[in-house]
Amino acid sequence: MMNLSGLMKPRMTLAALAACVVLAHVPGQAQAQVTAFKQAIAEHASDDRELARFYRENGFSAIWTGEDDSHLARRQALLSALANAASHGLPTARYDVDGLMAQMRNAKTPRDLGQVDVALSKAYLQYARDVEYGLLEPRKVNKEIARKSQSRDGVEYLTRLIDGKPAQVMKTLPPSTPEYPRLRKEMLRLQAVIEAGGWGETVPGKKLEPGDKGDAIVKLRNRLIALGYLDRSSSRRYDSRIQAAVQQFQADHGLAEDGVAGATTLQELNVAPEKRLQSVLVAMERERWTNFERGERHVWVNLTDYTAKIMDDGKVTFETRSVVGARDSDRRSPEFSDEMEHMVINPTWNVPRSIAVKEYLPQLKKNPNAVGHLKLIDGSGRVVSREGADFTQFTAKNFPFDIKQPPSRRNALGLVKFMFPNRHNIYLHDTPQKALFARETRAYSHGCIRLAQPFEFGYALLAKQTSQPKKVFHRYLDTGRESQVDLEQHVPVHIVYRTAVMPAKGRANYRRDTYGRDQQIWKALQSAGVELGAIQS
Repeated sequence: MMNLSGLMKPRMTLAALAACVVLAHVPGQAQAQVTAFKQAIAEHASDDRELARFYRENGFSAIWTGEDDSHLARRQALLSALANAASHGLPTARYDVDGLMAQMRNAKTPRDLGQVDVALSKAYLQYARDVEYGLLEPRKVNKEIARKSQSRDGVEYLTRLIDGKPAQVMKTLPPSTPEYPRLRKEMLRLQAVIEAGGWGETVPGKKLEPGDKGDAIVKLRNRLIALGYLDRSSSRRYDSRIQAAVQQFQADHGLAEDGVAGATTLQELNVAPEKRLQSVLVAMERERWTNFERGERHVWVNLTDYTAKIMDDGKVTFETRSVVGARDSDRRSPEFSDEMEHMVINPTWNVPRSIAVKEYLPQLKKNPNAVGHLKLIDGSGRVVSREGADFTQFTAKNFPFDIKQPPSRRNALGLVKFMFPNRHNIYLHDTPQKALFARETRAYSHGCIRLAQPFEFGYALLAKQTSQPKKVFHRYLDTGRESQVDLEQHVPVHIVYRTAVMPAKGRANYRRDTYGRDQQIWKALQSAGVELGAIQS
């Protein structure tokens, strides 16, 4: 890594900037020098509206290039942060530390110093925005990542720097979530693994199970040792220790915990550390995208993990399995945040038009009495009789009816849905298809999130507003009628997509890239200059 120690010393840094100090003492030229300095700042900051406003309000005074200790502290803090940008998974080349230092060394005139001051400010703002809120614009990477790019006003960033201690300000820029430093730690660990040569040979075969012996078991054993799941051993047999290690690996990777190294388990065991590092770097970028107040109580749905959790003060207080949108392009669950406002018990299913015309209209054309559990509703709100109806005359464009399913245990939404009104028409709900929750991969819905324990989820939400949440819930349920139950305090809902998750305790958890979105983000990060990198010295 570049050695900045010389230029970080006060004498060396001020020597590079000494031209301003020397020229300031030339008789009759002081005012001209100040004017040249300020004109340079005005000119070079003019292409950034916020930066120009800050300098204008600051009287076009120096932020970085003065000779006092406060300016030196800012330069030191900035150059140190930029030189170590890779430790946040950011591309160091993006901030051109070499170019900045050369520009500082070569500054000979007040005008040069004005340019240097603006260049350092621009580098600072670029870094601050990148490390706090992310390099990429989520929607430009994938339109299904429905998150707006975030940023602070440039004036706010610069004011914080001037009013605070520069080194401390730099430390407060990255996300303060518990997950972020754990991701950085995992990044460094994986870089060390890669530098040391990786995890050794991959494990051959299609299926290995308890009782097996031979060379494949030796490679399985060695891989588990390298991954940290097994202590040193000379066993050539798939014994109870290997089985327990496989089960723990399966738990950490969202696989069925049967202790058998089947095709999927072997595939995950053989993933290279470089691939895991990509997941971590993408997760760090995603963490920056969600660097906002998430709510003391909130719902956290990780699409790749097929879980929905209620979080209270940073701790999981309820968790259930989920089914998410299928992999088809028109059924994938989007990523976004909103607020849950109410639940509907004994809901009516208002069939989305896309489903009505793509799935049910073809069936009605073949048989007018198909899908008899659904009701057709005309424009006046009346139920349409199917007797003698000819649905072949309709197309996806002119189909004139709404389709509804009345409340019942067979209802596609089950017996309760949890609403956070949004433009995606996505919500959490019950389902009569309970068997799907036993599957390892659970991407089957039309986009909404199905819950394995919807009643218990409802009890947990209501527990904040009543001492008898179960009794209240069932009072509405037992009527069989559709009822809306408002949440006295709205609950933020965050639908996220994380293939690398770092628990507070235990090993890193990894999940498969269900929709291929992480691969898209990684390509975009590479285009922005991010590299897998090596251990930072």
